[in-house]
Amino acid sequence: MKKITFLLAAMLLLASAKTNAQDDAKRECTIKYNLFKGDFQSKKYEEAYTNWIYLMDNCKDLSVNIYKFGSTLAEDVRKDPVLAKRVYEQRLEFYPTSNPAKVHSDYATYLLDNKLASNDEVFAILEKGYNIDPTKMGVKNLYIYFQGVTDRNKDTDPQKVFDTYDDVLESVSTKLEGYAAKLKDLSKDSVANKKLIHAYSTNSRALGTVEGGLDNIISEIATCERLIPIYKRDFEANKDDAVWLKRSVSRMFNKGCQEDPLYQELVRAYAHASPSPEAFSFLATVLEDNGDNAGANEMREKSFNLETDPLKKAKYKLKFAQSAKSRGQLSKARSLAREALRFNPNYGKAYLFIARLYQSSVNNCGDNEFEKRMVYVAALNQAQRAASVDPSISATAGSYIRSYRGNVPSSKVVFTAGVTPGSSYTIKCWIGETVRVPSN
Repeated sequence: MKKITFLLAAMLLLASAKTNAQDDAKRECTIKYNLFKGDFQSKKYEEAYTNWIYLMDNCKDLSVNIYKFGSTLAEDVRKDPVLAKRVYEQRLEFYPTSNPAKVHSDYATYLLDNKLASNDEVFAILEKGYNIDPTKMGVKNLYIYFQGVTDRNKDTDPQKVFDTYDDVLESVSTKLEGYAAKLKDLSKDSVANKKLIHAYSTNSRALGTVEGGLDNIISEIATCERLIPIYKRDFEANKDDAVWLKRSVSRMFNKGCQEDPLYQELVRAYAHASPSPEAFSFLATVLEDNGDNAGANEMREKSFNLETDPLKKAKYKLKFAQSAKSRGQLSKARSLAREALRFNPNYGKAYLFIARLYQSSVNNCGDNEFEKRMVYVAALNQAQRAASVDPSISATAGSYIRSYRGNVPSSKVVFTAGVTPGSSYTIKCWIGETVRVPSN
């Protein structure tokens, strides 16, 4: 009995000692953490470093701030790649649910910038982040990830490339629409608004760059010659799948594959599977192409009556404008693009569309070099307007601006034509727009 009592007492003492030790360790962690946080926030980085290392070794799950603040100490203060990798890896281990997609994205960026991992290793990390939430990934990394998917699958599984493109683009488009809506409602009357406008514009420009980059990548493989056999093969299995149909129709429309009979079949199936404003807007173009103007007008009216978002209404109008252009109805195409701008005055793509309409008519809207080059002035004005109202397409608009500016009439051409620089000039033919003659 005495032995049993002694053993029980010993066990209680050991348990008590262990509890006390654990309490002491927690107290020490809390003290070290408070000292570390205070020094870090006061930018006393060297003082913060000593306590931070203790936390990294002994208090790994005390606070995610150990890793949020610690990445600055490792990357920017100490510039220690090994330590920086440890920060990311421990954070993912001990805080796997704290914004993991962004952490994976940031980790990949760090590895890439410092050449600490192979392309395959970086891709694997980006894939983890993408599978969690692509909207939380860095703009540049979305592009890198999609390039990786394309390189690995373009010859063996192009459908995977298309699906990934659609997923990424939908994420980017959702973000862009959000910023566009916010910019549309902000005035420049206050300092706070100016800061928000700058932030939203900067983010829109970055996302717009990604959107253009994605299009450049996929344009090499998403040709009509490649799309049509794939969609013919898979149509029967997906004829009731609204998402698949929407993506197939959109891609064939954007790539100019509407002349193939499969396009009309896909559009009708899409409208049946998803009687939505977008589906009806596509169906309107098909009916008009078939000469059913009454049916097309009915579908447009139905599309607009169902849609309540003015930004989406603007997109439908531009889609109708693109169809009109494909039928050679340039004046009607411009009118529809201008209607799109009434729904969304900051819709840069509509201005660029008009600019390209003008560019396509250079040789038809002038009898001599001066008159033809003045068409570029009108196109330049539209491209400049696009860049000024829509930061998401500023890079794309910039390339058009440079091209058009290089083709406006020179001083010599203006002089030879006997026209006064800075005077008004009305462009001939369907354009009929009045612009200023360049003065230099």
